[in-house]
Amino acid sequence: MTSASLKVWIKQQDTPLSQWLFRSYKRLRNLQIPRTAMLFTPLYQLHLSLIGLLQGALQWGYFSPMFRARLTQEAPRLQLYSGMPQILGPLSITAGRDCRISGKTSFFGRASGSGSHLQIGNNCDIGWQCNIAVAGQVVLGDNVRLAGRCHLAGFPGHPLSAPERAAGLPEQDKQCGDIVLENDVWLCTGVFVGAGITIGRGTVVAAGSVVTADLPANVLAGGVPARVIRPLAPTQHSKEAV
Repeated sequence: MTSASLKVWIKQQDTPLSQWLFRSYKRLRNLQIPRTAMLFTPLYQLHLSLIGLLQGALQWGYFSPMFRARLTQEAPRLQLYSGMPQILGPLSITAGRDCRISGKTSFFGRASGSGSHLQIGNNCDIGWQCNIAVAGQVVLGDNVRLAGRCHLAGFPGHPLSAPERAAGLPEQDKQCGDIVLENDVWLCTGVFVGAGITIGRGTVVAAGSVVTADLPANVLAGGVPARVIRPLAPTQHSKEAV
């Protein structure tokens, strides 16, 4: 009897022996070590401390200096967390001071273009699982906030024509465009911004929105496609990080 046929025979429980084996297996599978708070609570805290120390050491001594070396100039007080962003394609990156960038992000440069540049201003946040695809340039002004899973698509990666896609040809130039997020823009979770879009200063875009046209300054926008919902108080000049 093979192991597969033995498993089937036990599961069918056609005989007293197979029934006993099935019940025994269930008891063994559900067997748990007794919950001993006095033992496992300190072990859990020790586990968290060791993991924190290891992650901190890797972040400080490995991921952060490697990413900073990839930038075109120094970014004072840059904070990376959860690893190091993935960078694909020919892409130059500049970042201002006091930026915070999740290591679970991806930056893409357009392989078939004449050059791609990502410009990140001062005091910017780029959250977990954000994707930024740069055709010519993507500009994030000062104090810009990108919540988790935002996608800035300066180029789509494929042409509209099915035969061209099947042939592995790149997207056409007319499908690409720059993206500009002016100072103090906040994109909430899961916002998609298409090519050729400018979002005005101080504007907030609601979660899950798809931005297909320019948005003015100092508004709350949302929807698919995103539209102005209501005005916001005019943005005062933000203090730069010192």
